[in-house]
Amino acid sequence: MGDRLGKTGFRVLAYISAGLAVVGVVLPLLPTTPFVLLAAFFASKGSPAFAQWLEDHPRFGPAIDQWRTRRAVPARAKVLACSMMALSWGMLLALGASGVVLGFSGVFLCGTACYLLTRPSY
Repeated sequence: MGDRLGKTGFRVLAYISAGLAVVGVVLPLLPTTPFVLLAAFFASKGSPAFAQWLEDHPRFGPAIDQWRTRRAVPARAKVLACSMMALSWGMLLALGASGVVLGFSGVFLCGTACYLLTRPSY
């Protein structure tokens, strides 16, 4: 029963991530690529048929393939992600967040941006 429950959990997470990716295609502020990659990961654990569908999808498949083979992220996704991180930190600053919050979030966001920017682009 535990294995079946685990597969169901991964399947649910895969569908939620894929749904957020689809919404991200329409909404410019919601990134698509990270949710596609999450959906592919979760689907590979819980739903091989859904994982195959994602890999064969004309819009989502190339991002999954490039991540798996080269750990590459589209340049557009990098720009959007870094812009949103900068905007988020700027909002914290403008809203008067404490120095501790600004410091921790700044370090985390800068670390994430550095990791992202060091990945190859396609």
